[in-house]
Amino acid sequence: MLAEAPGRIRRLAADKGYDADWLRAALRERGIAPIIPGKRGRKTRIRHDKRRYRERWRIEATFNRLKDFRRIATRYDKLARNDASAVALAASVAFWC
Repeated sequence: MLAEAPGRIRRLAADKGYDADWLRAALRERGIAPIIPGKRGRKTRIRHDKRRYRERWRIEATFNRLKDFRRIATRYDKLARNDASAVALAASVAFWC
C-alpha cells in the first residue's frame, strides 16, 4: 500500500497495535519516520513525537465519516479499483458539504 502512495511519505502515524520492531525497521529503511507509541509491556521505551501523534484523530475522523456510506462500510464491490472509486466518490460527496 505504501509503495503505491503518491508522493514521498515522510512520516507514518499509527496506534499501539502497530508497535513492532520489524515494522519500524522497514519504515526507517524506506526513509519514513514512524510515529508509533510503544506498548505498555515493552521492555525498552520507545520515543515518539506526541504532538504529531495527537493529530492522528483527523485520519480516524475521515474514516468514520466514510463509514456513514453503506456501500463503503460493507464493501459491496469485489474489485479493488471499484472499491477505490466508490471511496473517492464518497469522499468527494462527504467533504463537499
